[in-house]
Amino acid sequence: MSPETVKLAVVQMHVTDQLEDNVSRAITHVRAAAAQGAQVILLPELFENLYFCQVEREDYFDLAHPLEGHPFVGRFQDLARELGVVLPLSYFERAGQAHYNSLVCIDADGTLLGNYRKTHIPDGPGYEEKYYFNPGDTGFKVWDTRFGRVGVGICWDQWYPETARVMMLQGADFLLYPTAIGSEPAEVESPNSHHMWQRAMIGHAVSNSTYVAAANRIGTERVGDLEQTYYGHTFISDYTGEMVAEFGDTEEGPLLHTLNLKEARKFRAGMGFFRDRRPELYGALLTTDGVTRRG
Repeated sequence: MSPETVKLAVVQMHVTDQLEDNVSRAITHVRAAAAQGAQVILLPELFENLYFCQVEREDYFDLAHPLEGHPFVGRFQDLARELGVVLPLSYFERAGQAHYNSLVCIDADGTLLGNYRKTHIPDGPGYEEKYYFNPGDTGFKVWDTRFGRVGVGICWDQWYPETARVMMLQGADFLLYPTAIGSEPAEVESPNSHHMWQRAMIGHAVSNSTYVAAANRIGTERVGDLEQTYYGHTFISDYTGEMVAEFGDTEEGPLLHTLNLKEARKFRAGMGFFRDRRPELYGALLTTDGVTRRG
């Protein structure tokens, strides 16, 4: 049975090109969050290194590791067990000849509950992820943890209402999105604004009557000849779409809020969004061109 309340922390942090530096900093932030009572703690996407996807370089494939025997996942299992916290943990996965942008969910006793591979892979200036990552093959994941049913998408997944809806249909109590997003290269016409990013996820909170939170990085990173500044604005939204906690573009550390899951469940049932769905009419969602084909 899901708990009535959960204390959530989302971590905002800068990263460097040194694995040990980043892992040690992340551990420090997790400990700080746990000391404030956090029970579920989310770190940003690919916090182990600079956001190398700014450029296409073969050398960066060396950053990927198999889940078994991973260089830092085991340390976070020990940390979760010591502190009694749930840690959804982003990492660069190598599996055979494939590479994935992945996340493993660690329960509060250190158990690995499962692995999620990012479904939606972006491809554009400054975000060349299709060069590095195979499309995820796990489907969307929701995990039963000590502190509720946790649904987690990864960065680009956060723009897709389908991701949020599927995780909610699978019984998620709240939705989390580790991310790495910031400025666009000068030649890109889309706006350098965090507002669209937040509004997209807040829309998921409203249409699913659920808490939604995202953890982003901060700071300016130079990879190859490119430079990007990550705009932070890590936040937590409640089940009505109200922003209940937010960092700016420079704060570092854990951002906390207590989620009232009991009230969210009651509100969600009363809104009727899931009662009034008509999945038998949504066949066009299973196509790329909107034309439902039969037979």
